[in-house]
Amino acid sequence: MAKRDYYEILGVSRNATTEEIKSAYRRLAKQYHPDMNPQNKKEAEEKFKELSEAYEVLVDPEKRKLYDMYGHEGVSSRFSPGGFQWRDFTHAEDLRDIFGDIFDFSRIFEDFREGSIFDLFTNRSATRSTSRTRGRDIHVRLFLSLEEIAEGVSKEITFTRYERCDSCRGLGGSEYTTCPVCQGSGERRQISRSVFGQFIQITTCPECNGEGKTIKNKCVRCNGEGRIRVERTLRVTIPPGVATGNYISLRGEGHYGPGGKGNVIIEIVEKEHPLFLRQGDDLIVELPISVTTAVLGGEVEVPTLFGNKKIKIPPGTQHGDIIRIKNAGIKKATGGKGDELVRVVIHIPKSLSTQEKNLYKELEKIHSETLPGPRKPKV
Repeated sequence: MAKRDYYEILGVSRNATTEEIKSAYRRLAKQYHPDMNPQNKKEAEEKFKELSEAYEVLVDPEKRKLYDMYGHEGVSSRFSPGGFQWRDFTHAEDLRDIFGDIFDFSRIFEDFREGSIFDLFTNRSATRSTSRTRGRDIHVRLFLSLEEIAEGVSKEITFTRYERCDSCRGLGGSEYTTCPVCQGSGERRQISRSVFGQFIQITTCPECNGEGKTIKNKCVRCNGEGRIRVERTLRVTIPPGVATGNYISLRGEGHYGPGGKGNVIIEIVEKEHPLFLRQGDDLIVELPISVTTAVLGGEVEVPTLFGNKKIKIPPGTQHGDIIRIKNAGIKKATGGKGDELVRVVIHIPKSLSTQEKNLYKELEKIHSETLPGPRKPKV
């Protein structure tokens, strides 16, 4: 069964703002919360998960760009094998903002399996999986000129990332003791009462970060983090023909994490060219010519990305005619090159000498071709 469009699931337009997406999710999450639908709890659970998957993608700028460009395939690698799971949801705090003052999480989801939304609310999955957490991705914007895009280029990018501390081998230190705050549970419980009854909010222990234990002898180099910040410079090969919004992923070059390294995501940004307009793999430039050249034809010099080139203007050339220069455009990924399209613009002089005016008057008297009448514009 084909996956539904994320925008359709949340009922928002494709140009919806982040606030509109958050508002839609807040409304629908309350509507389809399993505890609000005791008669159809299983169906509500599936709907609630579908809404959360759509929200996870659309509220995240990076995931949203990938989805807009490539659809579901563009974000599939960001989820667990087999598709979105609750452990892929990174906006637990948003859910707590929605439901934190209404429900007792430990009661609502007591029947859910381990790794489900119950763990998401209580942060228990975070406690169990801390040691397997993958490092975060690093996002880099790379600005390229049209000349670089046309032929492809090798560029150096410099960024700062977390790397494993070799001094403690990523452990943060030595000799662990039971956390004195949570007594080894990795959780902190807060009980409050209101007119609705007793509510229990379970959060990750801030002292041990959900580990249930603290380091007795912290590593001097990384201060117990198990990782250090390092500036790195990498050389990346950019293929020809890329465009603004394209992404290049350098796998395993992101931040270090106990569960593996993240990626470096390079976002391509094309600089505006002062002369050429890009149209796919083709380039467009306007070339003003004189009335005389348009009527009689001639040879003119035209700029290209890599130097000037002479082209012939046929006699009787009309304003707006296109002259195509083969293989003067951008290299294609499939081989070959695009073209350069020269759009002819007939320049009508505004300041004429007396002699020029007299010559034009003479031409007006002896012209052989009848001027066409009014006509319907071409679309």
